[in-house]
Amino acid sequence: MKTLRHLTSTLLMATGLLFLAACGDGKSHVTLKLTDAPGDGIEKAVVTISKVYLKGSVEGEDGKGDKGDVVLLSEPVTTDLLTLANDTADLVTDAEVPAGTYKELRFVITGGYIQVKQDGVSRIFATSADYEGLPEGAQVDRDLQMPSASSSGLKVKFDKDADVTITSDDDQKVILVDFDVAQSFGKEAGNSGKWVMRPIIKGADMEFSGNVEVTLEAGSVSLPMGFPQLGSFAAVLINADGSRETLSFRASTATRYVADFKYLLPGTYQVDLVAPAGVSFTTDITRPATATVSSGAESDVHFVLTSFDVE
Repeated sequence: MKTLRHLTSTLLMATGLLFLAACGDGKSHVTLKLTDAPGDGIEKAVVTISKVYLKGSVEGEDGKGDKGDVVLLSEPVTTDLLTLANDTADLVTDAEVPAGTYKELRFVITGGYIQVKQDGVSRIFATSADYEGLPEGAQVDRDLQMPSASSSGLKVKFDKDADVTITSDDDQKVILVDFDVAQSFGKEAGNSGKWVMRPIIKGADMEFSGNVEVTLEAGSVSLPMGFPQLGSFAAVLINADGSRETLSFRASTATRYVADFKYLLPGTYQVDLVAPAGVSFTTDITRPATATVSSGAESDVHFVLTSFDVE
């Protein structure tokens, strides 16, 4: 069984570079990239994806939609989704796909586990005690339920419910799949103690993904002597479903720090700041700020400190 760690993890330099690599054989190819929005309190979210296929827009004679389906992945791949925050990994590379219109992706997930911090203790919830993706010697505390994930597969709708059309003129089509961990795993109702996976997965043609660049400057505020500089702050991105991703700032210049959230599906996000413990501060704009990600574009949010106090 493959693991995604054995596949090449690819950071794309820019959206404009996506389609420069022509395959040269006159056929259409699809590359499928996986990313994720992380879940608060979840330490690991490991799944085994055994099959991925594109579902054609034409239903078969039996009404089950078999006609036009194209299998992209048939060899199981196991990955920890949390390792993919603000990154992508190639799940499928250059799969040959006939020209046509496809209305959704389907993921067949045959097993998994999550590791959750509860009352200061890490606990494991797995689909079975002998799930192959478990670490050696791991003790499973409770069950992880995955309703229908291993049968008909999980539906992945494309951005704005639009179909993806692949023509014979396409050399390569890149599809980004965002697996929202925070929205996909939750406790089962009642007192069973089980967790349930009801995945929230969204897809988009990669040329429509964008990014949010967050900058932070001290302005006229003087930081106390010996206090860590702006790199000790972090930026927080919150999507429409409430999932949060935290990213540390890095120095761009001596007075300007940047955090760049990449591979985002189009939509509206909230952007906030997190200060080091014991610090209160204000900025020149209201927090959280709003950032709108458009097709293939960058959205900028610029914070300037207007006050800074150490408690």
